[in-house]
Amino acid sequence: MPDQTAPAPTLKVAFGQGFLKDCWWFAALSSDLIAGKLQRYVFLGEPVLLGRDLDGRVYAIRDICPHRAAPLSAGEMVRDGRGGACVVQCPYHGWTFDTSGTCKSVPSLTPDQEMDVEKIRVRNYSVREQQGIVWIYMTADARRPTEPDHEPPHLPGVVGGKPIIVETMDFDSHIDHAVVGLMDPAHGPYVHQQWWWRSAKKQLSKTKAFEPREFGFSMIRHKPSSNSRAYKILGGAPATEITFRLPGIRYEHIEVGPKQVLGLTCLTPLDDKTTRITQIFWSDHGLFRFISPLFRYGAKAFLKQDGDMVNLQNEGLKYDPSLLWIDDADTQAKWYQQLKKEWMASRAEQRPFVNPVKATTLKWTS
Repeated sequence: MPDQTAPAPTLKVAFGQGFLKDCWWFAALSSDLIAGKLQRYVFLGEPVLLGRDLDGRVYAIRDICPHRAAPLSAGEMVRDGRGGACVVQCPYHGWTFDTSGTCKSVPSLTPDQEMDVEKIRVRNYSVREQQGIVWIYMTADARRPTEPDHEPPHLPGVVGGKPIIVETMDFDSHIDHAVVGLMDPAHGPYVHQQWWWRSAKKQLSKTKAFEPREFGFSMIRHKPSSNSRAYKILGGAPATEITFRLPGIRYEHIEVGPKQVLGLTCLTPLDDKTTRITQIFWSDHGLFRFISPLFRYGAKAFLKQDGDMVNLQNEGLKYDPSLLWIDDADTQAKWYQQLKKEWMASRAEQRPFVNPVKATTLKWTS
């Protein structure tokens, strides 16, 4: 008899297509959300009403009324007269929804028209607010959203109170290309040519040790390269560690004696062609605070230069070419692909995530 056992299907993860689901994405800074204000966002192609209720609690629901599709964010937040709970009132017909997405009233109904309005629901999203950041959990199944099985990252070096620098820019890029550009160690001397950074004429051979971390990997703590002048401004003997974590989080934690600087970069896809880049810096280093205008200028310049390169890269990507990645400079990009594939496989197979990254040392020139 012929073998009736079919081979297990191979999970194909196309680069530049799709988004990771069932994970935490950066949504906003805590300071962006104002109590009672309805604020519209788009995450992973989904319209989201993200805000604070009148009591200051963060919530997120789908920004489409199920009645006639009006954006709920165009309405207002009011108190439910029956119990004083905070509800969002649709601007079109006044339907109200609590912050979990349950319909609480349909004003057009007459007293003799029986209808269980609480069976009407708007999709709601799990959110977490910690360390001055609001994270949103985007699930794979919109009809049956699952509860988070892990928490957002707790970041080292969030010190000194409010962020000193915040810069945001939207790139015309799929999240995959944005991530790979973020972790690319070799483009700096060509794309970012500032006097305080490094130039193509002063490149050095780099040897960096890496190890796996939760849902990602880290370039373990080391002394910055001698041609990275920006670190010298901090004085002392800075030591830095750079970590990447799925789905699109990169942070650099710098220690200068007892003082710290944290540079966090979060990538959040708005849709399949646009990715929002948010750069945030915290520090309790007095000198960093003093020279923060210089760092703010640098962060803005870096984002603009990366954005210009993305636009240039798009001229080639529109022809859907094969991409040639080499060791060791592109190994981090390969790791991202492996991490993404393992994330999707572990979810599909309902098993724990197994980090595919192994401890190693990489070398490149930049």
